[in-house]
Amino acid sequence: MTTLQNTAGAAPAAPSRSLWALGWQRLKRNKVGLASLWVVLVYLVIGIGGGLNLVGGHWADEVGVPYAPPNWVQESPDDVLPPEPAAKQLAAAPVIALSRAEDPIGKELAAAEKHVGEYVDHSPARLERLPFGGDLQGRDVIQKTLKGTSTSLFVGVFGAVFSLLIGCALGAVSGYFGGKADDFLNWFYSIFTSVPDMLLLLSFAAVSGRGITTIISVMALTSWTGTYRLVRAEYLKLKGREYVQAADAIGAGSGRKMFIHILPNISHLLLVQFSLLTVALIKYEAILSFLGFGVGVREVSLGSMLAEAPSELIQGYWWQMLAVTIAMSVLVTAFSLLVDALRDALDPRAVAK
Repeated sequence: MTTLQNTAGAAPAAPSRSLWALGWQRLKRNKVGLASLWVVLVYLVIGIGGGLNLVGGHWADEVGVPYAPPNWVQESPDDVLPPEPAAKQLAAAPVIALSRAEDPIGKELAAAEKHVGEYVDHSPARLERLPFGGDLQGRDVIQKTLKGTSTSLFVGVFGAVFSLLIGCALGAVSGYFGGKADDFLNWFYSIFTSVPDMLLLLSFAAVSGRGITTIISVMALTSWTGTYRLVRAEYLKLKGREYVQAADAIGAGSGRKMFIHILPNISHLLLVQFSLLTVALIKYEAILSFLGFGVGVREVSLGSMLAEAPSELIQGYWWQMLAVTIAMSVLVTAFSLLVDALRDALDPRAVAK
């Protein structure tokens, strides 16, 4: 009777929570990780808006004069051109006699001058200043930065997705089946890892050409090795667990055991790997575009904007470089901090407090 009373009076057991629920609780307690998550979400909204031309859709419009300065930059006396010489000074200047030669296009110019003013120019007047300045063609730097961020994020995310799919499929086959399949895939993996990542990426990009689709394919084909190594190790460890043996006892096939029973148990690792790949591929896209192997000439990305920066900095036009630096540094830093927070939050060995 006493045992029954103690059992009846005991508090009900707390409901068990999944790894994702526990991870979300840990992530919410990490203020830096949660702030990084919101920053990444804002960038993802910008990326989606840029892909739909809702953000930065008018980046190619020439709305300002060449190298229009930002509104918040004060014009210094050194930037002002000296006044033109007066008419008297021009008249007093010595005249250098040149040999008379017939102007090859003089008649055409004289005929064209007769029609000057007959046609009204309906193009809008170009602005002398823009909110964050303009580039050589007078395009708004803010519009270019938003569109470039969208392009770089698009390349990084989809390159990471396809790279993850390739590495996960090959790693699952190698780790689960072993034997000759494992030997062949390890040999294939060793070929890719024997060449430095950047050199391999440049080699594929030089052969494939430029363009967003091309660069995504190149990145996916050259960055799957880390995912393969991680997934193979996890499948070697998990294929002998009790739940896999139970699935085998009820007649589950190899594909079902690989991707229905084992794969969900390493999904938290794949999420962290996806974040790492996204950061790395955004950097690689910037490097490739800077070297001329990235996006096409009619497209813009953070890397292509960086490629324009050296010639602008020499002339003293620094605002495009500043905009790209801010956009890329905030994006990469937020992703890196989020990866660290996700790694801590989704660690199954962590004890929920």
